[in-house]
Amino acid sequence: MSTDRFADYGRPRRVDGGLRARSARGAIGRSWWSRRFLEVLESFALGTRLTRGRSYARAGQVLTLDIAPGRVSAVVQGSRPQPYQVSIALQPFPAALWSRIEAELAGQAFFSARLLAGDLPDELEELFVAAGAPLFPAGVDELTQRCNCPDFAVPCKHLAATFYLLAEAFDADPFELLHWRGRSRAELLDELRARRAEATGAAPPPAPVAAPSTSDEIASEVDIAAPLGAARALAGLSATPLAESADRFWLPPVPLPDRPPRLVTGPDLLLRQLGAPAPAIGGPGLLERLRRAYRAFGPADR
Repeated sequence: MSTDRFADYGRPRRVDGGLRARSARGAIGRSWWSRRFLEVLESFALGTRLTRGRSYARAGQVLTLDIAPGRVSAVVQGSRPQPYQVSIALQPFPAALWSRIEAELAGQAFFSARLLAGDLPDELEELFVAAGAPLFPAGVDELTQRCNCPDFAVPCKHLAATFYLLAEAFDADPFELLHWRGRSRAELLDELRARRAEATGAAPPPAPVAAPSTSDEIASEVDIAAPLGAARALAGLSATPLAESADRFWLPPVPLPDRPPRLVTGPDLLLRQLGAPAPAIGGPGLLERLRRAYRAFGPADR
């Protein structure tokens, strides 16, 4: 293949006013949902492409980022005068599945309160998994990645930069993660209010101008006085005098749910991300010896 096609490629063109990652060094992503998203992405062993993409994100090379149901679109400035068009598609959940999820969320005051307060608790991931709708992709094949640059690698650095800016968008507004899966903030919260009102026999409260900031406001939004999820879990339990239950005071009356699922990765994930060391310190041979050592002394289930 001729190298002329890449002859005029070099450092990316400087951008003024681009979307610059807030993190200047170290890990990108502060909230559980953005860290979880990047944890999944980095588990795909995409190597130095993610490192170059992180540099692009921090340099402000991403010009625009738009999140819509099932698709993220971005414009990224590279070394050519014309910026590149980037898209990342992820299958949104169908309407029937969202209806089932909303019924589960509305039936548990814990989730209703947190969502109406503008928060996504980490227990939410477990609920989505139990409903057959994992929030995060299980494999890279679930993502349809496109960039009109000439790089054959997927993801290229322009796609990788978009992934990192997407994670920071989840930090800024966690509901963007649900929006990507098919439900906007307004649609989801309106549905939760309506379902809560129907369950309690009250008129649906008007949508708040801003997210409630105190516990009293949150309780007013979701009618904490009638915690449907707790009532459902504790139904049928007989009252026990305190004197007869003092030894069990700190024990739950019903079994607690399992911990939210956590990503299981191989012990050599870091080695796969960094690539082979320089020949001067051992090259690929050292990498293979380290990989065997990682597997022998650091199994994933420890």
